[in-house]
Amino acid sequence: MLTVVILTRDEERHIARAISSVAGIADRILVVDSGSSDRTAEIAKGLGAEVLHNAWRNYATQFNWALDRLPDSTQWIMRLDADEIVSPELAVQIAATLPRLGPEVEGIVVGRRMAFMGRVIRHGGLFPIRVVRIFRHGKGRCENRWMDEHVIVRGAVCDLPGELLDDNLNSLTWWTEKHNSYASREVVDLLNLEYGFMASDRTADMCTGQARTKRWLKERVYARLPGGLRAFAYFLYRYVMRGGFLDGREGLAFHVLQGFWYRFLVDMKLQEVRRLMRSHDIDIATAIRRVLNIEVATQ
Repeated sequence: MLTVVILTRDEERHIARAISSVAGIADRILVVDSGSSDRTAEIAKGLGAEVLHNAWRNYATQFNWALDRLPDSTQWIMRLDADEIVSPELAVQIAATLPRLGPEVEGIVVGRRMAFMGRVIRHGGLFPIRVVRIFRHGKGRCENRWMDEHVIVRGAVCDLPGELLDDNLNSLTWWTEKHNSYASREVVDLLNLEYGFMASDRTADMCTGQARTKRWLKERVYARLPGGLRAFAYFLYRYVMRGGFLDGREGLAFHVLQGFWYRFLVDMKLQEVRRLMRSHDIDIATAIRRVLNIEVATQ
């Protein structure tokens, strides 16, 4: 009844934990690997998962590629990141809920929390994020974005109180390198929002609940604030006004790095692309390639 899809690359540290958290509720676990050089695929196969291989472009493209390879007999699909864990409470809720849902329900919303440097972040107004992570086969797709992509369903959704935990065990060096890459990808989406140079899903109105509100605030409010200054204001909002300081030293590190440093990096990369376009009179796709090393397909 339930197929779990996990995208991986060099996830030997996490993959067994992720698979084990859904082993009792999944009829099939599909791992799509994009060139791991470690034992990710070997571990996944040893735990009974099916492993496919596909070159990476971005999360949305990879996830939708996986969806297109599922058999017609597939009923429900769950999106799970390799560094996430399905809580025992959520697993019980999924097993009890799926068999009794009517055909009008196309998706299931769950909560997602995050741990940073070994501590679950409970303050700052971010978590738990409510996201669609389970949906009927053929009724959901991942929206075409480079960052902050969501699974979109058009029909009714139901809400489960259980949660996923994003608990990445890699080093802070790995985390900052990853978010440097994230910043480049987010710049592509911000530029596309402004210039409309690339085909993408305009799906803010199709997101569900909290995701819809967050997308609206990000695109209609935050994106229109002065670059650089908005990153500092966002950090103060999270750390001071929403009590991020209550998570101690780990909370300080998380909100400084993810709430300020990352957002400031996005703004500076955005400025860098725009400056190159102006100074060299080049098109946006060329500027993105030179500054961010990302190839975009323009309309």
